[in-house]
Amino acid sequence: MLQKNSRQKISAPDARFVIVASTYNARYVDAMLRAARTEILRARSRLEIIRVPGAYEIPVVAARLARSSPTRQPPAAIICLGVVLRGATTHAQHITEAVSLALAHIQVRHEVPVIHEVLLLENEQQARERCLSRTHNRGTEAAQTALKMAQIMQNL
Repeated sequence: MLQKNSRQKISAPDARFVIVASTYNARYVDAMLRAARTEILRARSRLEIIRVPGAYEIPVVAARLARSSPTRQPPAAIICLGVVLRGATTHAQHITEAVSLALAHIQVRHEVPVIHEVLLLENEQQARERCLSRTHNRGTEAAQTALKMAQIMQNL
């Protein structure tokens, strides 16, 4: 069952967040991206957006972002956005399973929250409900989760 987005005021001044978003199924991903962007900027946080061709390409970028270096701190959280519509073959299932496993591995290995909103959906109706709706937009939910996780990680 879809849950409505809650309106939460979370502040994370100057925290750095990165959204990695697929350009595939752009109509849906772009709507999630706009909603996530609005939430992050409302929290007065810094935001970087990186676009990749498809969902399968998201983990390699997330991994590079999560890895710290002497000159760069990893972001407070990485938000991963993509939409995969199930087709007549098992291809969509394979893609989303690989992405899910990789994102889980990245966040545990690097101790950086990786918010997983790479959606495997059955049809366009589900995509409209979860991506285009203001009351159920998964981009809003992803950004709120990222903000909460950044606070939790900072307090540990």
